[in-house]
Amino acid sequence: MTVYAWARPRPLPDLPPPEACYFDTDADARVLAHCNWQPDRRSAPALLLLHGLEGSSLAHYMRGIADKAWRAGFSVVRLNQRNCCGTEALSRGLYHSGLTHDPLFLLRHLLDDVGVPSVVVAGYSLGGNLTLKLAGDLADQAPSRLTAVCAVSPTMDLATCVDALERPANLLYQLNFMRNLRARMRRKAALFPEAYDLGKLKGLWTVRGFDDAYTAPLNGFGTAARYYHEASSLRVVTRIRVPALILTAANDPFVPPEQFRRPEVTGNPHVRVVITHDGGHCAFVSEPDPAHDGYWAEHAVVQWARRHTGL
Repeated sequence: MTVYAWARPRPLPDLPPPEACYFDTDADARVLAHCNWQPDRRSAPALLLLHGLEGSSLAHYMRGIADKAWRAGFSVVRLNQRNCCGTEALSRGLYHSGLTHDPLFLLRHLLDDVGVPSVVVAGYSLGGNLTLKLAGDLADQAPSRLTAVCAVSPTMDLATCVDALERPANLLYQLNFMRNLRARMRRKAALFPEAYDLGKLKGLWTVRGFDDAYTAPLNGFGTAARYYHEASSLRVVTRIRVPALILTAANDPFVPPEQFRRPEVTGNPHVRVVITHDGGHCAFVSEPDPAHDGYWAEHAVVQWARRHTGL
């Protein structure tokens, strides 16, 4: 199901072409967001969407949720992580699974500059971890107009997920991630040769190895083990104080469901967890029915957002 959902063509003729919006989130970082605004931006709630590892605002689930949410009355902002969607030249550094700075910047922009009445943040996979970590970091200081968050297939315990990714059965997923990461590093080195040593890429074919060589040291974590600990939303999930929905599947190939049964998660009354029997990773495809178009998780995200914004 994971591969099927990724490869299946999805024409979405009702979703208008988005507006490309650029934001200077840091002195050396500019990010791109694809935005579908309602006619009156100040009166419509906003849904801020975060994609997964090596994804983009053009990922099938990002477009699918945008289509459903825009038709439901939301303004939809699909944020690209730094360097994603062809933006390597706009940021010197790399994105990582704990970099909540950029979505927080966009959240404050939507609330303070655009003036939307409410915001819901939703993320898939790495973006799901970011979503939960953002809510946990904010804790009881979360803006009142951040009315809910939702995470689909979130990599909430990074070490556990990387362990699962290294199972022999997941070799194709690992190789696909690494194919994209290696290509990105070559593009970054061409743009910033003084910052990136391509010699470290030789023989590097695991995400853990990539994180040890690049992600962790370049972002101040030192080692992959420390990065996985500090960037995991599991570390701060007890502090979440906004309604949070977690959707995951028991048969997700590299996001084991056991992490969602941890007492840190189940003991927080603000967090609701739904573990389906089937669904794969970021997929959840079924036969269409009167309630949804066959993409169950996308429908559930939008329904959760509607429930907590009054749409």
